[in-house]
Amino acid sequence: MTGADTTGSDTTGSDTRGTGTADTGGGPALGIGPDPVVLRPRVLLISAWVSAAIVVAIFAVVAYLLPEVDTGVYFRAADQVSMLVLGLLIAGGLLLMARPRVRADAGGIEIRNVWATHWYPWAEVEGIAFPDGASWARIDLPDDEYLPVLAVQAVDRQLAVRGIRTLRGLHGDSRRPARG
Repeated sequence: MTGADTTGSDTTGSDTRGTGTADTGGGPALGIGPDPVVLRPRVLLISAWVSAAIVVAIFAVVAYLLPEVDTGVYFRAADQVSMLVLGLLIAGGLLLMARPRVRADAGGIEIRNVWATHWYPWAEVEGIAFPDGASWARIDLPDDEYLPVLAVQAVDRQLAVRGIRTLRGLHGDSRRPARG
């Protein structure tokens, strides 16, 4: 799943390695051009949204039926609201799994996993790997470090293969000397 998706911006990222910079909410500030390749996990995205909807529905039903069950305890409206809020919090936690995204162009790669967003110019990326038996891809960095790429997952099969090929192509193009 590639295309120009510049609508999603994230201001909660942080960078812990290299000279990459934290996401400040805009593509050009990161070195991401106007037409980046965007990759997102399809199966994980669907699973997260469906699971969150089911959790909210279950907690809403439990909250509604709470006063009807004879347990010897008196449940009030505050207890019902608390059950619904608890369900919404759990659903929000599940939706964090829908965050992973990769945006890449000729200048570099931005990886947004569950919590943090990292941006690296291609010069800092040594390779893009999908080890045998791994659940997701990773980028290899200097000093034997790597960063998981949760947006490219094995369960997405051909989508993951196309995504890895695209990222490797961009990485390879950045390593070729410029013709002039």
